[in-house]
Amino acid sequence: MHRDTRRAALTISEFARRTGLSHKALRLYDLSGLLPPAEVDPSNGYRLYAPQQIERAKLISLLRRLDMPLATVAEVIDGAPGAADGIERRVLRWWNSQEEQHRVRRELVEYLRSEWLSADPQRPEYWVATRSTPETKVAAIRREVDQTTLVDTMSTAAAEIREHLAASGGDTGRLQFGRDEWWIYHGMVTPDSEAPVEVCVPFTGPAEPTANITIRVEPAQIQAYATVTKRECLYPRILHAYDAVARFVREAELSPFGPSREIYFTCFDEAGDDDPFAYVAQPIERILRC
Repeated sequence: MHRDTRRAALTISEFARRTGLSHKALRLYDLSGLLPPAEVDPSNGYRLYAPQQIERAKLISLLRRLDMPLATVAEVIDGAPGAADGIERRVLRWWNSQEEQHRVRRELVEYLRSEWLSADPQRPEYWVATRSTPETKVAAIRREVDQTTLVDTMSTAAAEIREHLAASGGDTGRLQFGRDEWWIYHGMVTPDSEAPVEVCVPFTGPAEPTANITIRVEPAQIQAYATVTKRECLYPRILHAYDAVARFVREAELSPFGPSREIYFTCFDEAGDDDPFAYVAQPIERILRC
């Protein structure tokens, strides 16, 4: 090292004093590759930092105060290879995701209180009824998803189906029941576990299956259903509608007949937050008494 460079270098103690970071934190950031020292003295192993690293160290410290994981801090500060967005946008994107996670946790507590913990439940009111749906030809894609990947994965699958049907000459115009899409839940989807979900787009006309898309006939059925607004479609709010349908089925002495589903009868961008947006539906059959 040149004499003038060494004179400008900061020991770990001086660097810690200027940045407010502990020796332990600096060693951790060194091991993670987030903030390695400018040089390590080969004779004694002392870490030496450059003054130009102070700004980066202070930024790391601020981000860590937000409980941002080290790997995320590295992505935010340095960006992914080829990323076009700046550090401000990356910080805001991460923060928005944290606020969404907090919303979900807060509403899960409210759901637990109203449906499970309270002696006097204060549940949202849902009008539940039954309807008949005809036999319908659908194009479908099934994916294994958890709660965090559900919307993006199934929306992408639905777009793939529509693109294929459009190229094949299939007609996905508005039908009698539902817009042109429903999601069938073949298992319990949670933030911690995956389950198969099938997105179905009803259509008329020609279309052949592909490696991803199946063509099948959804049988005629009777459904118990509740209408939810666009705002109520968010997880975990939508669980109230599922519970309301389940209570109706139980109290009417009906029996579930196949997996539950969400049936969308308007486009997301066309609906206001409080506009009717979808049905939460459960195929049913009447329980036969001996």
